[in-house]
Amino acid sequence: MEEQYLWTIVCAVFVVILVGIAVRDRIQSRKRQITKLRQRWGKVPEQEYTSEELKSISHYAANHQNGRFMIDDITWNDLDLERIFLLLNNTCSSCGEEYLYAVLRLPEFREETLLERERLIEFFRGHQTEREMVQRGLLQVGKISGLSISDYIKALSEIPVRSRAKYFACFLLAVASIVCLLVKPAVGVSLLVAAVIVNISMHTMEANKIEVYLKCLMCLIRVLHASEKLGKEKIPELEEYLSRLRTNERKLHSVRKKSVTLVSAKGTEGDIAGVLYSYINSFFMLDFIQFYSILRVLRQNQQELETLTETLGILDTMIAVASYREYLPYYCIPKFSDQKHAAFMDVENLYHPLIANPVANSIRADGGILVTGSNASGKSTFLKNVAVNMILAQSIHTSLSSNYRASMCKVMTSMALRDDLQSGESYYIVEIRSLKRILEETGKDVPVLCIVDEVLRGTNTVERIAASSQVLAYLRRPSVICFAATHDIELSYILDRMYTNYHFEEEITEHDVRFNYLLKAGRATSRNAIALLELIGYDKGIVQAARASAEQFEKTGIWKEL
Repeated sequence: MEEQYLWTIVCAVFVVILVGIAVRDRIQSRKRQITKLRQRWGKVPEQEYTSEELKSISHYAANHQNGRFMIDDITWNDLDLERIFLLLNNTCSSCGEEYLYAVLRLPEFREETLLERERLIEFFRGHQTEREMVQRGLLQVGKISGLSISDYIKALSEIPVRSRAKYFACFLLAVASIVCLLVKPAVGVSLLVAAVIVNISMHTMEANKIEVYLKCLMCLIRVLHASEKLGKEKIPELEEYLSRLRTNERKLHSVRKKSVTLVSAKGTEGDIAGVLYSYINSFFMLDFIQFYSILRVLRQNQQELETLTETLGILDTMIAVASYREYLPYYCIPKFSDQKHAAFMDVENLYHPLIANPVANSIRADGGILVTGSNASGKSTFLKNVAVNMILAQSIHTSLSSNYRASMCKVMTSMALRDDLQSGESYYIVEIRSLKRILEETGKDVPVLCIVDEVLRGTNTVERIAASSQVLAYLRRPSVICFAATHDIELSYILDRMYTNYHFEEEITEHDVRFNYLLKAGRATSRNAIALLELIGYDKGIVQAARASAEQFEKTGIWKEL
């Protein structure tokens, strides 16, 4: 008896030690998570992405456009919005990064939506405990490489649902062989051998039909785990979202129950438990029976699954924006005009998010703005700054300025163009196609902010000035805010009554050219192209002759023949 008591005590102590170790590891893991979250807060994210991963992340936006205006590829690339996305992407989950990308790509035109985003952003900024609680839940989804979550949902919805009858028949054969082995061993052995050969052969031949989709399922199970965890939290300010998670997760709860062994077996490939379970799966055909059962549930509740991913994405995105605001030197909450047919923009101390130590500028535009200035003076950067900030204002409700008032506009640009080698189109053809898409968009109901850098630079001077002046004149309408940069000073005179002139200028010293990047009223009066030739060491004869030739043309309007 004493020996039995001793063994009981030893076993109890062993169990207590194991439980204690598990609890300790869980507490330490939680502390590491919180420490990492706090280290990332208000910092620039360090995660890097391949072009394939970024393309995958973009699919959510494309799949959820639903007729809304989307920032097109030309504008996205002109403004380097991919880098801005990466700057903002302090998310914890794939749901979050995909939703954040979609927020930037699909600017908002309903102020009530932006105000709700503002409420969430500020709540997360001011409530660290609740924010970290949500983030720990989102970490259960994590960042998933490969396809986007929306692609996974789509992939599972497109799998042909097969009848489970033959898999059940194999299961019954396996069970019957084991029962027979216990009752009539001689017959049971033969039946068991037959069951092993039939079932494992069929399983091997058909395994690839579901293997490629198991990663999709694992991803979605993580979404369900995170939804269940967050749905249990008590945060009154987030109740609308947590209730949405609870309601939709309950409808999919059976998926988690049915898929626990299926997913874990595939996820532990190589260890003893995983290998053992894989043989059990093969013999009883459990994974096929479970998989097609789960597939039916997912088909019936696809909308609920999409609602879960969207809700998690919203929370994760707003936390990332709150973190981004902590990083900024200053920002303001944008104010919007409800005038749809008289577009305007009025901003003070506007700066660019991708420039270290940026120079801020202010501008009021209620029509056309023509920006002139010499090379490298800041024209293109200023135009990008205007466009980027309008997109940020209508997506994350944040303007990198001290004051922002503007109409809600579609943003379109024509800037960093190049020859299309694949189609064989010249720079000029690419350019006029790019401009045409803007002209067509300006005829619709919603105001447009268009940014054009060096209008029609791909053709000769005479036709460039003639055509570009007419294009810019066409864009001068009440529902359009047009910012255009040009080296053609002639345009500033031709369009003087239609466009307000601004310029950037430089200070040329004996050994250097200095730029202050400050926007000034009026047209540019200085040039630096010939001075730069001199500064980098061109032959003095070339420089002097070029300067004399330019001076003569300015006086007479005629170029001297060489």
